[in-house]
Amino acid sequence: RLITEDKIRPDGRKIDEIRPLDAEVDFLPKVHGSGLFTRGQTQALSILTLAPMGETQIIDGLAPEYKKRFLHHYNFPQYSVGETGRYGAAGRREIGHGALGERALEQVLPSLEEFPYAIRLVAEVLESNGSSSQASICAGTLALMAGGVPIKAPVAGIAMGLISDGTNYTVLTDIQGLEDHFGDMDFKVAGTREGITALQMDIKIAGITPQILEEALAQAKK
Repeated sequence: RLITEDKIRPDGRKIDEIRPLDAEVDFLPKVHGSGLFTRGQTQALSILTLAPMGETQIIDGLAPEYKKRFLHHYNFPQYSVGETGRYGAAGRREIGHGALGERALEQVLPSLEEFPYAIRLVAEVLESNGSSSQASICAGTLALMAGGVPIKAPVAGIAMGLISDGTNYTVLTDIQGLEDHFGDMDFKVAGTREGITALQMDIKIAGITPQILEEALAQAKK
């Protein structure tokens, strides 16, 4: 009720207000490129590595073999949320978030003729209170630009939320962990000024109306 009627969020923000932002490039001195992106209590560090085309990943599956030029990996260690425990291979969530970031950034990469290099980004989540996958996309853009990769346009990502009580609803911009946990939607939107490069929606309700989708996309662009 506090959110849907009074339009007050747990941290005092307006429904369309994002958390404080901070960005830094060349955070690591010895790598090809790095970007540190912070949004509120969520922080991601992206590290860029460039290599000759002979070092591209070879994908040998059921389909004919092909080479993959761009890789984006997402790591979410337990310490980023104040937990301890064994850290093993990447789980389903990390693989999925890495793939989402890869789709978002791949759309703006230069052609092979313009930039004949294999490109790898590794995103390390250093601190998380929601929207860490979108922070990794923002950090990835910073790392690519810091490394001299001539991308077509900067890509940014944000997570949109939804609070509904059956009658009223409120679309939230830049959701944090509490709003993600108790909310009805986690709608990740990544893109440039010109358009969307990647989308992912997780919902806990039966579905959303076209009006909610339109409002969420308009608010994300804003």
